[in-house]
Amino acid sequence: MIGDMIAKARKEKKMTKTELARLTDINIGHLTHIEKGERNPSHKALKNICKALDIPYQQLMYTYDKTISEDQETYHVVSHISYDKLLAVDSVSGFIDCPSDVPSSAIALKMNDDSMAPTFEKDSYVYVEFNTPLNSKDYGLFSLNGDILVRKFYAKGDKITLKADNKAVSDVTVKKDDEFYMIGKILSK
Repeated sequence: MIGDMIAKARKEKKMTKTELARLTDINIGHLTHIEKGERNPSHKALKNICKALDIPYQQLMYTYDKTISEDQETYHVVSHISYDKLLAVDSVSGFIDCPSDVPSSAIALKMNDDSMAPTFEKDSYVYVEFNTPLNSKDYGLFSLNGDILVRKFYAKGDKITLKADNKAVSDVTVKKDDEFYMIGKILSK
């Protein structure tokens, strides 16, 4: 998946592979293997690639050991994962213990509403792994047109629906023109 993200960023920056290879001193053949997902870049090479593309390194690091399934290809998962945006946090309430069954979580997020009740009650914590591609029926943290949501993810072909567990909250179908990003996968219930 990291190769797909590098290719996405390079193309969005309107940079050729030849230019990126020259700026990073990485052989163009090796860069092609990286973008095709046949090889992973070293951490040093990834830092150089990110510097050349003028994008944050850590966001791509989250995708380092992730793979994309055929279903995820169908709904174009790479187009919904951000490489240049960070989740803005307005307040921090401190630290909580990281449960041993969710070692790859990056943050513990406190549910501020009952949209996902009874699965995730208001004021409970969910554990999020950033930039993880989702499968249908996974719970995730999303940005949709500037709103941050925890929802159950459904993909059928290229149609994406975000469902609330609370029946009083409406489901959302992601439209083509929506600004939609998968921030991460919820690792706990």
